[in-house]
Amino acid sequence: MIEIIFKLDENKAIAYDFEKKVGECDFEKIDDIWNITHTEVDSDYQGQGIARKLVENVIENSQKYNKKITATCSYARKIIEK
Repeated sequence: MIEIIFKLDENKAIAYDFEKKVGECDFEKIDDIWNITHTEVDSDYQGQGIARKLVENVIENSQKYNKKITATCSYARKIIEK
């Protein structure tokens, strides 16, 4: 089972399959804005919706911390614009 862990101190959300890291979504903090810069999932785990879950996790946490969200990562930008 895939578990998404948000790590505010590391500016990322990480996907784990038990203890194995299988993906991550990185962001940078610029004042009151979080900019998603990169989303990546291990090739063996692609096509399972993990990247979307990672981006959605960062978006949800940006709302929790009252931050605006943007993305230079093209994949994340598509999700934010929907």
